[in-house]
Amino acid sequence: MIRKATAVWQGTGKDGKGTLTTPSTVLDKTQYSFGSRFESGVGTNPEELIAAAHSGCFAMKLSFNLQEAGFTATELDVTANITFEEGTLKKSHLVLKAKVDGIAQDKFDELVKDAEENCPISRVLDLEISVESTLN
Repeated sequence: MIRKATAVWQGTGKDGKGTLTTPSTVLDKTQYSFGSRFESGVGTNPEELIAAAHSGCFAMKLSFNLQEAGFTATELDVTANITFEEGTLKKSHLVLKAKVDGIAQDKFDELVKDAEENCPISRVLDLEISVESTLN
């Protein structure tokens, strides 16, 4: 499987602008710029997209872990907080609010830890990863 996205940038780093497009059209010439990356401008930015990828990947990996252990989540609400300092991604802090009936806390914690370490996005990120979780 190969997934792709296209970035088109025009102009200088600070005053230029760009668009991001994916074949699925979830991103379809979606605007990004210096303002959307380093200020509070309209548009997306690479760090926001990494946060979306990490939270989505973690949630799906945890759902597979739960399924394999005989449980089904009613809901896994995951927010990834990406820390970007001095031109480097430093941390991804995942905040998980989970609704899973019938699971013991220690088993849940074990499955969360596995998802933290083994979702494909966690495995590719070279930064500190932490999870804060709440069950039910």
